[in-house]
Amino acid sequence: MRNAFPADREMVWAYGRCRSRQVNRLSFPVKVFAIAPMMDWTDTHCRVLHRLLSRRVLLYTEMVTADAILRGDRARLLGFDAREHPVALQLGGSDPVALAEAARIAEDFGYDEVNLNVGCPSDRVQSGRFGACLMREPALVADCMAAMRKAVTIPVTVKCRIGVDDQEPEESLRALIGRCADVGVRRFAVHARKAWLEGLSPKENRDVPPLDYDLVYRVKRENPALEIFLNGGIQTLDQAETHLSHVDGVMLGRAAYQNPALLADIDARFFGDAPCDLDAALEEWCAYVERKLADGARLNSMTRHMLGLFNGRPGARAFRRHLSENAVRDGAGIAVLREALGCLEAGLCAA
Repeated sequence: MRNAFPADREMVWAYGRCRSRQVNRLSFPVKVFAIAPMMDWTDTHCRVLHRLLSRRVLLYTEMVTADAILRGDRARLLGFDAREHPVALQLGGSDPVALAEAARIAEDFGYDEVNLNVGCPSDRVQSGRFGACLMREPALVADCMAAMRKAVTIPVTVKCRIGVDDQEPEESLRALIGRCADVGVRRFAVHARKAWLEGLSPKENRDVPPLDYDLVYRVKRENPALEIFLNGGIQTLDQAETHLSHVDGVMLGRAAYQNPALLADIDARFFGDAPCDLDAALEEWCAYVERKLADGARLNSMTRHMLGLFNGRPGARAFRRHLSENAVRDGAGIAVLREALGCLEAGLCAA
C-alpha cells in the first residue's frame, strides 16, 4: 500500500519540506498543508478526489472510535485507496489500552499517522468521554498519547481546541501541549477557538466562538521544537500564506471541501511543482468512479464531494443541478457524471 505513492513520498512526508532547488527558490519555507478530518465528509472517496488535485496535502480521515475498530468491520472502517498517501487516521477515545491497540491496527493497515481527537464538541462524543471534553483532562490525554506512541512507529499527533467552556485558553492550551510534549508528542493541530460544550451546537461551535490566532502563534514561539498546525477560519490561500509565517502548517476544513479547486493551486504555489492538470485529474477521477461503481458503490456517494469543484465557472450551476438530480437515482452510472461535465463545456461555449 505504501509503495503506491510516488517515489518522493518520504520527502513529502518529512513535514512537507521538499529539497529541490526549484522549491528552495520560494520566498518562504515550504510547510505542511493538511485537510481537516470532517465527519460525513472526508471519506475515502473525498480523499481520493483531494489527492488528485494535490499531491502534497496531508489527508485525514473522519474520526473513527477506537472501540469501533476493535469490535467492528475493520476493512470498512479503515480501508483506503493506496493513492491517498500521505494519510492520517483520526481516532476518538480516552482509554489508553484501546487507543494503543487501535493505533497498532492503523499502522498495520498502512496509515502514515494516527491523530487523537481532542476537539469535537458533539453531545455523542462528550457522552463517550472523548473529543473536546478531554481538554479538561490533559494528564489523561498524555497517558493516551504515551500508550499509542509505545505501540507504533508512525507519528502520533493531537488535534485540539484552545479550551472548553470557562477554561482560560492561555492555560488550557499550554497545559495540554505541555503534558503531551512531555511524553514525546511533537505535532499538534490547533483549532484556534474554544468549544462551548453547553449552550452551543456542534455547528455553532465551528463559527460562534471567536478565533484566537495570536495565542497559537505565541505557543509556537514558546515551543520552537514542536510542530504546530493552525486550523479554523482559513478560507483562502492568501490567508494560509500569512499563517505559515507564524506556524508550521495550516489545516484547511470546510473551505477545501466546499471549494476543492483551492487544492489545485497548492502544489505550484507553495511547493514549486507543475500546476495541476485539472483535465487529467478529472479523467483519473472518472476512471476511479467507474471502478467503484463496478464494485457496487453508488454514484452520489462519490459525486457529492465534487459539487463545489467548479464554483464560479460557466456552467457550474448546471453541473451541480445535473448531478444533484440524477446521481441519486438507482443505477446511475458514469454517463451521468460525464453528462454533468458536459454542462461545463456548454457553459464555456455560452460564455
